[in-house]
Amino acid sequence: MSRAERTRSRAPVRALAFAALSLCLGALAAQSLPPEYQSLGRRLPADARARLQANAAQWAAWSAEQRAAFATRAARWNALPAPERARLRERYAAWQALPTDERALAQAAAARYAALPPEQQQALRARFDALDGSLQRGWLLGPILGADYAALQPLLAQLPLQQHEPMLRVLRELSPQQRKDLAVLVQRTPPQARDALRRELLATRWDERDGWFWHKLGQ
Repeated sequence: MSRAERTRSRAPVRALAFAALSLCLGALAAQSLPPEYQSLGRRLPADARARLQANAAQWAAWSAEQRAAFATRAARWNALPAPERARLRERYAAWQALPTDERALAQAAAARYAALPPEQQQALRARFDALDGSLQRGWLLGPILGADYAALQPLLAQLPLQQHEPMLRVLRELSPQQRKDLAVLVQRTPPQARDALRRELLATRWDERDGWFWHKLGQ
């Protein structure tokens, strides 16, 4: 594809992005879009359009000082290196995905950490920094699954995207003992058979899991 063809192919994307920005910052009514953007707005998914309308309503309600402060924060964000922005987006998405009770546990742990003497904070930080990168990212799953991630990591490695949310939901439904049993199964299952193990687990009803674990561990 030539450079000119690539430029033309990106034009609709740029137009849609411009429309999204305009919806966020230019709309003065939360329930309706500016007429000049209605046709482009209809091309957006309903949930994305609703978020942009909500953002537009918030922007319209802000004072000049609030808008200036937001612009400053946006400029600082844009100045960050792309890898750092990606890391922060991942952490934010992980936080949003946590159940309310696990957010409370994480906030309590953060408060305990903040109350420690600086030398203890540095020691804990050094221990965390020494972990393998995959184990560090495992703690993004929250204080419960994060603690079990090292044992379950072989099951979660190469997890298909369509199984990601269902698998995390099932893991959070399991009891601590069931997660220990699952870790044993994971270690006993060869890599080429782990996809079948994942599919079996996802297909097993919550009230049949004790029997499933008993059967699998007895094989």
